[in-house]
Amino acid sequence: MIELADIGKRFTTQRGEPINALESISLTVAENEFIALLGPSGCGKSTLLKLVSGLLAPTTGSIRIHGELICEPYADIGFVFQQPVLLPWRNVLGNVMFSIEMLGRNPADYMAEAMSLLHLAGLIGFENKYPRELSGGMQQRVSICRALVHNPNLLLMDEPFGALDAMTREEMSLVLLGIWERRRKTILFVTHSISEAILLADRIVVMSARPGRIADIINVELPRPRTFEGQDDPRFKAHSNAIRRLIFGGKPGTPRAA
Repeated sequence: MIELADIGKRFTTQRGEPINALESISLTVAENEFIALLGPSGCGKSTLLKLVSGLLAPTTGSIRIHGELICEPYADIGFVFQQPVLLPWRNVLGNVMFSIEMLGRNPADYMAEAMSLLHLAGLIGFENKYPRELSGGMQQRVSICRALVHNPNLLLMDEPFGALDAMTREEMSLVLLGIWERRRKTILFVTHSISEAILLADRIVVMSARPGRIADIINVELPRPRTFEGQDDPRFKAHSNAIRRLIFGGKPGTPRAA
């Protein structure tokens, strides 16, 4: 579904100094695959999501989705940020439907889908509540429903659970798995949590420090559906150790394509 070919991204500071955020990123992502992007802060994970979405243009290389060269913001996409970014004057259902209105579509055509997603996210009964009446985890569930209500093929998630406490973060991981298993999408998921990446992903793209490159790609060899009990599986520990060696064990490996 997605093809990144030799992607590089360079920024310029206000003082005119160049910053190489990404270099030599080549990756292919299959339809309905769950990919986690993992690496140290500042390695370009969020920048990579913005490039895939078309919000930023690469300095070098090309990005294609379903064979289409991405040169502008891509429509068939949902984006979930670290903060829910909900409209405080709208209730839960109104926030979910906001993306439909922004796309210029008829809200009545998507009401059933919105209610179905709220059910999957455990929010039935809260559709008339306002963001101030919800916990942080519930607000993030609303943002996930908002990103999915127009039924995009691609979901980009920029560390969506990073601001949550540990227990809520684990709960949200299971909520996301439940939604993904029922509504398969292609997902690119940015995280700093090794265990979260192993729990969720089919493959984990481990990135080096800036300029971000692909140090290695870990195929997660754990059966689905997954639960936290799977952390006792020796393969879980082996994946965790391999990722820690890549990130903390010296120089990253030679960049490679997937």
